[in-house]
Amino acid sequence: MEEKLVVSSSPHVHCAATTRKIMLDVIIALVPALVASIIIFGPRALMIVAVTVISCVVSEYICRKVMKRDNTIGDLSAVVTGILLAFNLPVGINPMMAVFGGVVAIVVVKQMFGGIGQNFVNPALTARIIIMNSFPAAMTTWAKPYYYLHSTDAMTAATPLALIKQHASPDQLPSLLQMFLGNRGGCLGETCTLALILGGIYLIIRRVISPIIPLCYIGTAALLSLCMGRNVPMDLLSGGLMLGAIFMATDYTTSPLTKKGQVIYAVGCGAITMLIRNFANLPEGVSYSIVLMNILVPLIDSGTRTKAFGKEPVKQ
Repeated sequence: MEEKLVVSSSPHVHCAATTRKIMLDVIIALVPALVASIIIFGPRALMIVAVTVISCVVSEYICRKVMKRDNTIGDLSAVVTGILLAFNLPVGINPMMAVFGGVVAIVVVKQMFGGIGQNFVNPALTARIIIMNSFPAAMTTWAKPYYYLHSTDAMTAATPLALIKQHASPDQLPSLLQMFLGNRGGCLGETCTLALILGGIYLIIRRVISPIIPLCYIGTAALLSLCMGRNVPMDLLSGGLMLGAIFMATDYTTSPLTKKGQVIYAVGCGAITMLIRNFANLPEGVSYSIVLMNILVPLIDSGTRTKAFGKEPVKQ
């Protein structure tokens, strides 16, 4: 026999997906929300996105150089982190604060733990929490939708969740149609639910994400909102719930591998979100809920790990 048997380590079957292709799909899915944010909050929204993306890419490039590791800016993961970070910031934030967030997300949360695939919490959300605690006033000053079309520069508005927390009457809240289309105060990428759903459908069609986590997250939040006697549609359309469920909680690195684990993880995210919204002083809880569940992912994976074929279960 002239043909030689080649013995190699697994995996033996490879798919065409690469990190760059997956990140490119995520960027494409984020485009509708980006366009909506520019329409709702004006050109400054695009500037904030550009600032966070540049700060993330430059931070990753410099950090990899200093650490004497192969540069990874070509995989576009830093670009995705930059966009998601911007989507979690108000349009009026000082650009230097956005730069600070980009550096924290890439250097502290991502690269110090080994780079892509090694971070144990979502970089964009962790950076948002740090910015929120460092600059609370800047992170809770919300611009009115389409403020840039008016002559006055300083037009602020409370978010729907803040109004609900203040027990505002129904006529003080935006309509559900306004909420769905993004005509409300909030962070750049969280306001337009329609754009986020379009992006989520694209990711599911492209098989970049599974619908398990978004549906279980949203379903748990809806059920608890109903049990707590809250306005269910308003809870689902308010804050960053849709953005978090579709684009943040589904992060490959910080979400469970097994389907059972994904259900547990998503239910935990939804439950903590609603507990924070209903009982805490904070009106919003998406960022904290996802980061807390990120920390529990190794434990969830360990508890839901499937048994290898032909292997006896380990006796405790």
